[in-house]
Amino acid sequence: MSTTDTTPADTVTTHLANGLSCELPADSPLAKLLASQRTWTGPSAKDRLGILRAAKSVAIVGASPNPARSSYFVGTYLQQSSDYRVYFVNPNADTILGERAYDDLASLPEVPDIVVVFRRGSDIPSVIDDVVAVGSPVIWVQLGIWNEEAAYDGEKKGLTVVMDRCIKIEHARFHGGLHLLGFDTGQITARKTLR
Repeated sequence: MSTTDTTPADTVTTHLANGLSCELPADSPLAKLLASQRTWTGPSAKDRLGILRAAKSVAIVGASPNPARSSYFVGTYLQQSSDYRVYFVNPNADTILGERAYDDLASLPEVPDIVVVFRRGSDIPSVIDDVVAVGSPVIWVQLGIWNEEAAYDGEKKGLTVVMDRCIKIEHARFHGGLHLLGFDTGQITARKTLR
């Protein structure tokens, strides 16, 4: 299965994985079930590794100056554990983690290689438009955020889309710094630790 598009007369066109499509009444149980299932998969682990290795700059849209927010934690990790130039986008903040906060992607001093998004799923379509407008090649939507229609739309617009994955976890996983809880233990060993 693939995406579901709304068509006139309260029907939806459902696109199936085999390339076929069919129209269903929008309020039918089958249409609701198909709309609730995830069919978009995104880049493989090997492709995600390639994205992270090729990138030189990352912009975090929805970055927060609040240390209790996950975007702050991810920003801290990227500043301290990667070679990326990290930019923070939040029109309501002046600085985040000692760096200038920008009002929008268009205000950044360069086009970021990856735009990491900490926004609600319903906000993703407008962020995709912003990412396309500035020319960034990759949108990386954080863990727990999902908008399947936006993912398909982003791909149609030429973006590489990563969704519902934490860039900090993925970076640490590929660079040997991932502990069971997602923290860098600073220890590289195959031995079990003694307690």
